[in-house]
Amino acid sequence: MANSQRSTGGTSGGFQVSTRPLMAGAVLMGVGGALGLAGFAIGGIALMSAARHWIQDMEQPPTELVRHHWERTKAATAAGASAWHDGAGAPANR
Repeated sequence: MANSQRSTGGTSGGFQVSTRPLMAGAVLMGVGGALGLAGFAIGGIALMSAARHWIQDMEQPPTELVRHHWERTKAATAAGASAWHDGAGAPANR
């Protein structure tokens, strides 16, 4: 009988959380998240602006630069495949 009175009676003995610090923590986490998001947005805008200026100052646009390097890569690959197929660099048979 004493056990049933303890479990049902009063507010003592259970898991109790003070709501005031819990709410303060939630508010601070929300404010911190908003500040972090604002910082991320400002930093991203600054990086995009810097990248835009860098690209505008380039002598060749990035598409031309990539096309040039791709052509060089294809030529080097073709030369390597031709040399391998023709046996260039192989030791001579005696």
